[in-house]
Amino acid sequence: MNNFFTRTITGAFFVLIVVGSAIWNFWAFAAVFGVFTIFGTWEFFKLIGKSGILPYKFFGTLIALLLYATTVFFVAGEIDKYISLFYFSIASLSFLIFFAELYKRSETPFHNIAYTYLGLIYLAIPFSLLVATVNIGKDNFGPFTFPVFYFFMIWANDTFAYLAGSAFGKHKLFERISPKKSWEGAVGGLLFTFILAFVLSHFYSFFTLPQWLGLAAIIVVFGNFGDLAESMFKRSIDIKDSGKFFPGHGGILDRFDSLLLSAPFVFVYLEIVMLLK
Repeated sequence: MNNFFTRTITGAFFVLIVVGSAIWNFWAFAAVFGVFTIFGTWEFFKLIGKSGILPYKFFGTLIALLLYATTVFFVAGEIDKYISLFYFSIASLSFLIFFAELYKRSETPFHNIAYTYLGLIYLAIPFSLLVATVNIGKDNFGPFTFPVFYFFMIWANDTFAYLAGSAFGKHKLFERISPKKSWEGAVGGLLFTFILAFVLSHFYSFFTLPQWLGLAAIIVVFGNFGDLAESMFKRSIDIKDSGKFFPGHGGILDRFDSLLLSAPFVFVYLEIVMLLK
């Protein structure tokens, strides 16, 4: 009962922070995910450390924050003219880890460097792409911004996949990685996310019904892969949760696993849709 109460309070607070900041203003939303970027990247590096690899936690987290912050200011229209300079400067700065590794005398230099870059790819880039979607259709969604609908679809898929899987699950989706997930649950999550997309298309015509449905399909498919990928990481080091950032729910990687691998594909999809408008 205590764990259920903790999960409920934490879950409600999480939704309030994410949706509330997105409705409040861009900078509030950017600040919230800036915090998630910092702690999420650090959490990822700590997990890597459990496998015996020594990524550059401080430097890697700093580069992740710089990459995220640059995207935030670009989306806000503050550094349009010099955006290439900022991004390439950050890329150049990241190469300092090669020099640092020369003096570290580690037996796994390739691993240390590679996993530091992996933290940037896995955390900083998806969160940066999420923030980059804020301006899409912002004058057509009332008090909301696109990320709110993105999260609604992720939560719809997660919730109804769990309910459908609990009630009807018989055929394992990916037993080697996640024994509890079933095809019935995956189909249930997809179905109810399609229903949500159908409802949204009637209230927000900025996207057509096929475009809303296409968005839902991308979020569900790649979100499920994101969930499985994070489970794969955790099973490889024999842990249940990636961290304790969200009491009762685990770490930041646990809460955003569906977003981390779906965000790049959602961003590309939205860019294509906008080009065709």
